[in-house]
Amino acid sequence: MRIILALLIFSVIVIVHELGHFLLAKYNGITVTEFSVGMGPRLLSHEWGGTRYSLKILPFGGSCMMVGEEEESEEEGSFGSKSVWARAAVVAAGPVFNFLLAFVLSVIIVGNIGYDDTIVDVTPGYPAAEAGMQDGDEIVRMGGSRTYVYREISLFNSLYQGRTAEVTYRRDGVDYTVQLVPEKDESGFYRYGFEKSNERTKGTVVQTLKYSFVELRYWLKATILSLQKLVRGQVALDDVSGPVGIVDAIGDTYEESRSDGWYYVTLNMIIMSILLSVNLGVMNLLPIPALDGGRLVFLLIEAVRGRALPQEKESMVHFLGFVILMGLMVVVLLNDIRHLFL
Repeated sequence: MRIILALLIFSVIVIVHELGHFLLAKYNGITVTEFSVGMGPRLLSHEWGGTRYSLKILPFGGSCMMVGEEEESEEEGSFGSKSVWARAAVVAAGPVFNFLLAFVLSVIIVGNIGYDDTIVDVTPGYPAAEAGMQDGDEIVRMGGSRTYVYREISLFNSLYQGRTAEVTYRRDGVDYTVQLVPEKDESGFYRYGFEKSNERTKGTVVQTLKYSFVELRYWLKATILSLQKLVRGQVALDDVSGPVGIVDAIGDTYEESRSDGWYYVTLNMIIMSILLSVNLGVMNLLPIPALDGGRLVFLLIEAVRGRALPQEKESMVHFLGFVILMGLMVVVLLNDIRHLFL
């Protein structure tokens, strides 16, 4: 079951990504030769409106093939014949659609189970209590960043264990700011001395939409901060998961929630989908050759220079980037497999 669920989640996320490219290409008059669901040999296909729509044998992934996407072409309807901004919109549409998918899924989650506000209970004997915080205070800023949900507070503490934090809390409509130096508890975990005071809160339609954006913002923030720690060498290879690790995480989540019924299994799978969709969107926007972000860099250079770089040079850079990415994927995959046998 875990493999089926993982394939389903991966497929939906990738198809939505490719759908973004497809719709913006069509909107800008670019000829799409094939839009496919899955990979490998075709099982079914039908040509309509100049585009072949295919269902392929391997049930994951997808693609959107456009005329002139990989080679120089100025013929009518080719990718290269359009303005630099039209091409940039097509390239950026994939990640943007991943963020849109994450937002729609967030509406489902927040609409069903509500949001986790930042009203806290204070633990006696810890820094928060000693600084004057009380039960029922609402944390509105932490570490210089506005906080809307308690998971942002938990994220800060987990990523920056032991760091002194400036905390702004609200009581009776008045804001107070304190400096908190965390202390270790019995398990060795640093704590500021407050915790979530109640269950998740279900709000109005307007609040649901607002906190759906907050949900998307949280996962964007978590992804970007985690990437920063990875780039700075503050995250070990064992903390990075590839496809095998993600499948394992999806399977573990399924096993843990199946006893609660399919309603909770579905909600947990949606949460996993939000996480993965945001991760795919962010990763694709990184300025790395062979990714959408790398292509956007070349388009930005073209916009500044007034002319494109030679296609063969750009293709070579993307090819080298692809080779490096495949090498990194192999390393992460082998590390995932090693974990399975430990």
